Amino acid sequence: MTEPPEAAAAAAAAATGAPAPPAAGGAGVPLSVTFRATVAGVVVSVLLILAIVFGSRLLENFDSALLPYAVATVFLAFGVAYRYTVWISAPGARRLFRQGWRAFFSVANFRKAPTALPKMIATYLGFQKFLGARSHARWAAHQLIFWGCVLASLITFPLTWGWFTFTSGSGSGPGYEMRIWGFKIIGFDSLNVLGWLMFHGLDIAAVLVIPGACYFLWRRMKDRGAITGQRFAYDLVPLIALIVVSVTGLLLTFSSIFLHGGGYEFLAILHMVSVVFTLIYLPFGKFFHIVQRPAAVGMQLFKYTGLQDQEIFSCRRCEEPIDTGPYVENLRGTMRDLSLDFDEWAEYCPRCKRVLRGSAYLSHVKKGFK
Repeated sequence: MTEPPEAAAAAAAAATGAPAPPAAGGAGVPLSVTFRATVAGVVVSVLLILAIVFGSRLLENFDSALLPYAVATVFLAFGVAYRYTVWISAPGARRLFRQGWRAFFSVANFRKAPTALPKMIATYLGFQKFLGARSHARWAAHQLIFWGCVLASLITFPLTWGWFTFTSGSGSGPGYEMRIWGFKIIGFDSLNVLGWLMFHGLDIAAVLVIPGACYFLWRRMKDRGAITGQRFAYDLVPLIALIVVSVTGLLLTFSSIFLHGGGYEFLAILHMVSVVFTLIYLPFGKFFHIVQRPAAVGMQLFKYTGLQDQEIFSCRRCEEPIDTGPYVENLRGTMRDLSLDFDEWAEYCPRCKRVLRGSAYLSHVKKGFK
């Protein structure tokens, strides 16, 4: 008969002399957290609406045909602010968040390693080198999705909000002017290379996203490890949504160039629906880590400066290095915040934790077991 997890946890705590952890409860998100998250969502949404109104010169440059996209971005802003507030309200995330941003804005850290922050932003956020250690194929696919989405966002959001406009003095080109907030930035000919890139930026983004998303979709249908823990709504729906958005966007271009606009209206509606769904769904699916990832840069900097100071903490049992001293102390503080009552376990390496848990299980739960 298998022992419940609570018994094993209690036995593991007994191995270090710490009291047993409290029994798991069914408490959800506290009302105060929900209220704060709702207020944050409303404030961010209102600020975005004001930015749209004033950024488009009191809606003078706002394209009413893009209204559904603009409304979706307001819902996106609310969802991101709401979930982000809930996320950093958890004791562990709140402590990491504070330590990360404290390291991020620390003048002392900048003096110690002035180039560390730009390097981490480039390698950790931009090129995600940590993914390359797992799989080069996964890293390449992730890069395709990442840069495709970045390019699409830089084009789509300002256009949707009326911040970007393209105007032609003749009304039909080929000479155009790109304006930001009503101010002329650049003039170009739509028939040259620059003009082609300007008007086909979203097509380029779609070409980048499709192979990356298809790879991850294929992997989640073939890899046993991915299949075991995946959830359809959380893991598969975002990938399918990206593919649908990208394919319908390319079909719009195909229709206008090769079909003389045939089926364009249907494809435009299908594309709009897919984009709106993706934007509203984004805060509640796997892609929310896009919003979380920047906060981790400060935490990486926090660990890096500890290494620079040679504050390495060693395992109490085998004396192998675990991590930086400040990071281990931060972990202990998080465990105290959660009232787990066995924060001493942060002072052991993963291997020794497993050994101590096994020994405690045999000694306290399966006494006499041979």
